[in-house]
Amino acid sequence: MKPPVTLFLAAAALGLATPPALAQSEPFRIVNQTPVPATALHAVRSGRRDWGGNLLNRGPLRSGAQFSLRPADGAGCQFDIRMVLADGQEVVRRDANICTERTVAMSLPLGLAPRVVPGALPDTKPPAEGNTPPGPAGPATPPGARPNAQARASSGTGFVVAEGRVMTNHHVIEACSRIFVRSADGRVLPVPERPVSDPRRDLALLRVPGNPGPVLSFRANPVRRGESVVTYGFPLAGLLSSGPTLTTGEVSALSGLGDNQTQFQISAPVQQGNSGGPLLDRQGNVVGVIVSKLNAARVAQRTGDIPQNVNFAVKGSEALDFLRRSGVTPTMRESPGGERSAAEVGEQVHPSTVFIRCER
Repeated sequence: MKPPVTLFLAAAALGLATPPALAQSEPFRIVNQTPVPATALHAVRSGRRDWGGNLLNRGPLRSGAQFSLRPADGAGCQFDIRMVLADGQEVVRRDANICTERTVAMSLPLGLAPRVVPGALPDTKPPAEGNTPPGPAGPATPPGARPNAQARASSGTGFVVAEGRVMTNHHVIEACSRIFVRSADGRVLPVPERPVSDPRRDLALLRVPGNPGPVLSFRANPVRRGESVVTYGFPLAGLLSSGPTLTTGEVSALSGLGDNQTQFQISAPVQQGNSGGPLLDRQGNVVGVIVSKLNAARVAQRTGDIPQNVNFAVKGSEALDFLRRSGVTPTMRESPGGERSAAEVGEQVHPSTVFIRCER
């Protein structure tokens, strides 16, 4: 384990005034106890509405590594701490009392599986002291570039949300040096610009020249618990391997793990590689974006029971807000009563669903 790095912050750097409070003479430590490197770390006085700047301005914080932090005198004892992992997930601690808890352990909630692919990040050192702002994330793949068969790579799914625009998960494209999209008709298209990302929602928007496919419509009316849904994507696939997979299930709950109001819980089976694919109603309209599955083995270890088909998707309302904030006007459509067959839905969305290759 690397020795902890101490960062001295003025009150202004944490966005703090200096009300009468207990001064801190020794740094406290934040430990990454997840199995995934952290790409962002924030620590602000409890009650602040924003998270301030990313403290990891020199590189990721490895699993098991520590980050030492000394707030300014008068900052007080209560801190909110947020860590963003390389797979896009977040770990948040509210009201951590650093006067009594000098080491704050940041770990994934029970049942939340890491989504990172082994080898996803380069071998980097823990962040060093300093305030250099982080550079922009994501690739700038040269036009006409071709995939490198020797590169370390992972894959995911995306779908067309506007002309030349593809939506996927943030964790699918995080830390990529180059991104390629394979359209339904077999064309491999480079992504020439850095994606627009929202790590909190785990969403990303890619500009893909070359007409990656027709635009999918988002559902305009609300989703109800118990509705039938369809997933479509590329689980466990390689760039030139098998085609997309369709699964069916229901919306099990209108919130995700830990009562996360930005996600649905669904029973439709998903696997690694489904991430970023569309969650569709039985009219073929998008109601969400596939994001993760429950770590059944981890839950079974803790509870003695193996959960079945507990998976999660970002709500369509969150995706719509992200698109509009990114300057994209999504296509909307009402879903009347009645259901089409899953096969019909799959045939409809097939031309609009793409395979994403992330090279590192």
